[in-house]
Amino acid sequence: MPPLRILSIATLFPDAARPNFGLFVEKSLRALAAQPGIELTIAAPVGLPPFPLSLHPRYRALRNLPRQEKWHGLPVHRPRFRLLPRVGARFNPAAIARAVLPIARAGVFDVVDAQFFYPDGPAAMRVADALGLPFSAKARGADISHFGHDPATAPQLLAAASRAAGLLAVSDAMRRDMAAIGIDPGKIALHYTGIDSARFHPGDRAAARAALGMGTEPAILTVGALIARKGQALVIEALPALPGVHYWLAGAGEEDGRYRALAQKLGVASRVHFMGPVANADLPQLYRAADAVVMPSASEGLANAWVEALACGTPIVISDAGGAGELVTSPVAGRIVDRSPGPIAAAVRDILDKPPAPANVAASLGGRFDWDRNGRELAEHLRRLAGS
Repeated sequence: MPPLRILSIATLFPDAARPNFGLFVEKSLRALAAQPGIELTIAAPVGLPPFPLSLHPRYRALRNLPRQEKWHGLPVHRPRFRLLPRVGARFNPAAIARAVLPIARAGVFDVVDAQFFYPDGPAAMRVADALGLPFSAKARGADISHFGHDPATAPQLLAAASRAAGLLAVSDAMRRDMAAIGIDPGKIALHYTGIDSARFHPGDRAAARAALGMGTEPAILTVGALIARKGQALVIEALPALPGVHYWLAGAGEEDGRYRALAQKLGVASRVHFMGPVANADLPQLYRAADAVVMPSASEGLANAWVEALACGTPIVISDAGGAGELVTSPVAGRIVDRSPGPIAAAVRDILDKPPAPANVAASLGGRFDWDRNGRELAEHLRRLAGS
């Protein structure tokens, strides 16, 4: 069988300045590259605003990234494109395509892969059209819930969906959300994320807490950016109804100051712990230390943190977003709750009163989440498209 030559466009992909940025995309592409007969080239475009915004500390480290490198063994190109922060989302696909096309024309490829539906999908459409190739795009969450409904970006997203040879979704709920905005569900294949079971598995909760200096008080945890969509404010607002429970937030973001002020206002600041960004290598220990992972997001596809928490034996309290119902299929796995403090507090109390055995929590995943399977399915999907 001849090798399958894939050009994957991934605006969410780690780099030296942001080692945790799009880590799940790296893992999926690493699993793809490990499959037999796969030749993978990754284009991870770097958006930089015009001068003088490009001098802002947020972008300074990005300017120094190499244009081409081996990232943990994967061949990665990092072309630059012009980014207009906050107002320029509609222009990003065309700018990305212009940046990627020289890389595409310098090689020989059979198929183009977009790892995020927007802006990667419409960019892949332009690149694939220029090369006369089929392309695929994957929906993960906010790319559909936000960009699929924003009048500035939805037309390009829907055009890419119509032109694509095939599409992927991270959950069955995501597939339904795509169909609801007019995407042909017959083109969409389900593609669950993976989990590294050698790292994410149940362990001794007391030992994990001791190692992290968390004490012995009941602990709940949220892993994710401190942004309004993730719903950390709702968890802080639930704390007055959860006396003695401590809340740990792993992540950074624009809502940091507001969340701190809210905790002070509600008199729970001594029980709210802002950890900042946590390295991926430290996440398994953190999940094991928590009694529950609480993530009442406004929207998700199928959050990696949900899967990782369950794999570590920690039940989850989540909103009915994305693929929630595909994970929480019994009380052992956790609770799906309304996005308000009262139901969140009630669910946490219920879990603390009757904690499930970590092994049973992990078993609720039923072996559905595996990186080798993820890579194998992605290779099969792209090979089908190239063959068509």
